[in-house]
Amino acid sequence: MTLFLLVLTVCLVIFGGMIALMMLSGTPRYRTEPEQLMALFDKALASSVSETEWNTIIGYPIRHDDYLEGIRHRAQRLMDEHGRHGRMARGKPLLDDEGQQELAALRDHLAAHTALRRRED
Repeated sequence: MTLFLLVLTVCLVIFGGMIALMMLSGTPRYRTEPEQLMALFDKALASSVSETEWNTIIGYPIRHDDYLEGIRHRAQRLMDEHGRHGRMARGKPLLDDEGQQELAALRDHLAAHTALRRRED
């Protein structure tokens, strides 16, 4: 009976400690910055980005900056309208020609906005 109580106590301490650790630790957050989006757009324009990398960054919501969230939505719309899944596997660019032009304009707009915001700070 003593062994049973000892094992039960040890298990409860371990499980309680794990639950307390999970409750006190914060959820890790990925914070997308403008430079990361511009680098992704540059790689997409150079046809060196994988669909997985594109979908990972563009598919993750940006909650800290409404402007960047709008850019992300526009990039997602570009993929929906001008991209085809599996194009990179066939050796083609991620987006068609019109999508490439729109992405270049979106990238230039983001770069100008970022430069303007840095001058204001």
